[in-house]
Amino acid sequence: MAIQHVGIVGAGFSGTLQAINLLRHDGPRATLIERGGRAGEGLAYGAAHPSHVLNVRAGNMSAFPDDPAHFVRWLEGRGVKDAATTFASRVTYGEYLREMLDRAIATSGGRLSVRYGEVVDAMPRGAGVALALADGTVFDADAAVLAVGNLPPHDPPGLTADSLPDDLYKGDPWASDLADGLTPDDIVVVIGTGLTMIDVALMLEAKGFAGRIVAISRRGLLPRRHEGAGEWARIEDRPATVASALVRCVRHRAKAIGWRHAVDELRPFTQPMWANASEAERARFLRHLRPWWDVHRHRLAPQVADRLEAMQASRRLQVVAGKTLAFTPKDGGVEMVWRPRGADRPQTLRARRIVNCTGPLGDLSRTTDPLLSALRGRGAIRPDAAHLGIDVNGVGQVIGADGSPSERLYAIGPMTRGAFWEIVAVPDIRRQTWDVARRLSNAQWVGGEGL
Repeated sequence: MAIQHVGIVGAGFSGTLQAINLLRHDGPRATLIERGGRAGEGLAYGAAHPSHVLNVRAGNMSAFPDDPAHFVRWLEGRGVKDAATTFASRVTYGEYLREMLDRAIATSGGRLSVRYGEVVDAMPRGAGVALALADGTVFDADAAVLAVGNLPPHDPPGLTADSLPDDLYKGDPWASDLADGLTPDDIVVVIGTGLTMIDVALMLEAKGFAGRIVAISRRGLLPRRHEGAGEWARIEDRPATVASALVRCVRHRAKAIGWRHAVDELRPFTQPMWANASEAERARFLRHLRPWWDVHRHRLAPQVADRLEAMQASRRLQVVAGKTLAFTPKDGGVEMVWRPRGADRPQTLRARRIVNCTGPLGDLSRTTDPLLSALRGRGAIRPDAAHLGIDVNGVGQVIGADGSPSERLYAIGPMTRGAFWEIVAVPDIRRQTWDVARRLSNAQWVGGEGL
């Protein structure tokens, strides 16, 4: 049966590009379904504060693999100088995506539409899929694509919404009231020291919080900064997938060309390396190397790094390494017990508010998302071996509990990191959505870099 209609669950970056690429490949009709916010934004751009900028230069942020200068031309059309090397704001990038989606809908001749509501199940019906919404409506599609984005972070041990009131604990780092009620004498503790923590710190500063921020993680690692782009003689062969050998290779190359180039030159090989690594090697990487990979691979725009350093120098931001042990509400604040890394004795810190920035949840066994819970409960999807997200094969088809790939249900974006690892950044997702669109359009023969 030919695919005539595709339902796309989620209208953030991944879902929006999936829909647009179906049109570009002259593929089936598509319905984008967004449960909250505005189609074409997603959490990354819809919840962004004006102070948040992209972590990648505009020259590598085109939405299309066959038109690498697309975003640069869009910026230049709005008067941005040196557009290719600028770090545009995330608000601006959201405008770019919405404009593309609006144009695609307007020129689609009815082949692309947006529907608002929460999909709570995707059930097989005949040769297709029946998508059930929370309001009780059900509509049919020949295939469905799960573009659910990142799931909310899980609560750290001993820290839940039930144990602390909302005024003391923010489990959602993008909450609009994050800075409400804070005074210059207050301390905000942020659990996590990655990119989300930096977003929260910048947001608090932009909203006028003049108190102190303490960010804590097990290793206390911060993302590194971008430096000027350059050219170098890149490696031509894929490195070994054994973690220890990879570390030796990167260290050797870092001495010769600098660590940024040594990490960047792995980009063409990262997904094949992950695909060819054994489960044991993947687990070893996640256990020992992932924190180091994250801070070197996902870097900061120079202007963001400068602001962060200024906050640290003025003691408005303190980054510590350690483990949280207990949280107790006391006298309008939270008493946090924690043990510094390498220390034997715990310490106590009095905070006005705790913010959870531990990163997105990927483990399907812990999610409360209605759709994913229903699919997993029925065996239509299963966790990947590393419990990073939804198990899929190389073309994005979800794999059920029986180990069989689905012909009608696909997943794209960050929840497929278990199969691809590098699938959270624009350059990776734009190619994934392109490839899935080709398959759904029966256009696999089309070259990946142009029609």
